[in-house]
Amino acid sequence: MRRDAFLKSLLALGASGGLPLAAQATGANLKMMIPANPGGGWDTTGRALGKALQDAGAAATVSYDNKGGAAGAIGLAQFVNGNKGDGNALMVMGAVMLGGIITGKPPVTLDKATPLARLTSEYNVFVLPANSPLKTMKDVVEQMKKDPGSVKWGGGSRGSTEHIAAAMIAREAGVDPAKINYVAFRGGGEATAAILGGNVTVGGSGYSEFAEYISAGKMRALAVTSDARLKGIDVPTLKEQGINVVIGNWRGVYGAPGITPEQR
Repeated sequence: MRRDAFLKSLLALGASGGLPLAAQATGANLKMMIPANPGGGWDTTGRALGKALQDAGAAATVSYDNKGGAAGAIGLAQFVNGNKGDGNALMVMGAVMLGGIITGKPPVTLDKATPLARLTSEYNVFVLPANSPLKTMKDVVEQMKKDPGSVKWGGGSRGSTEHIAAAMIAREAGVDPAKINYVAFRGGGEATAAILGGNVTVGGSGYSEFAEYISAGKMRALAVTSDARLKGIDVPTLKEQGINVVIGNWRGVYGAPGITPEQR
């Protein structure tokens, strides 16, 4: 989802009273946990949500706390341990965190927090640095078949949707998914810098995170992970290219543990 469309949707939701929590009380001072480093999808989502709440009059101020690492588990633990019963505390998260919890088995898991709302849904896009000698997804797959370790896949934490998608692409190509060379970054900003710098072979993330670089010719879009082409985006799907992989990402918002039904 484009950032401007996302903001409009959140503004409408806030104005209609559809946003959760005691944040509905005008003038609330909200605390927003963003369990990732600045510059990525969760950061964008959290700050857009905060702006929408302020524009809708549901919050007087919003403070943001970026705590990246371990697919969001570090920020999750801090959020759960430090905000029990606080109706003005929010945390953005997404499918990446679920994958990270499954693979990393952290001591604090999502069942300790309070689920509130799903905010966005988005498909991933795989890109190459503009100066890459590879040109297509077919080139990437052929290189991976020859030498799986030579293709560095860059993206979010281990267990993220782009990590899972890369493993699924490998499996479709007849390559052992355990042999893929996946480089996990603590946030979208770090992953973007690695792709632009040519430090990874191919990068993956939500389309909105890479859109400006694709438009500017700094990244070459190879494929989207949707079932059909995304509206207004001239990038083929993996399925169109003979790779039967479809996987989506989503982001949501959680409240603190122990809040009352009224605070939700």
